[in-house]
Amino acid sequence: MRLIDEWFLGQEEPARSCLQFLRSFILEYDKEITESLNYGMPFYFYKGKRVCYVWVHKKFRQPYLGIVDGNRIAHPDLLQEKRARMKILLIDPERDMPVAKLRSILKAVLHLKK
Repeated sequence: MRLIDEWFLGQEEPARSCLQFLRSFILEYDKEITESLNYGMPFYFYKGKRVCYVWVHKKFRQPYLGIVDGNRIAHPDLLQEKRARMKILLIDPERDMPVAKLRSILKAVLHLKK
């Protein structure tokens, strides 16, 4: 088993299911998106450039999608907090996945990397 697969399996529910959905959604969004375990977390690359990652927020204990260069994307649901370059989208694992919002954000992110 790959380390990245072990990382996902090591997460506690309900975050695990949410993170696994995000993983599948991101990888299926575009055939040129790849994943790798960097800095101990799953990162996603588009044509070799970092675009996003998934993690669990320590304070809120919710999974989130971290956006590389999120500071260049204007989206009302992206939080910057104390990050200079990254923004995050918190995901409530007890609610339906915001698929339209995820598509919109990924579209904006990939547009930056073209």
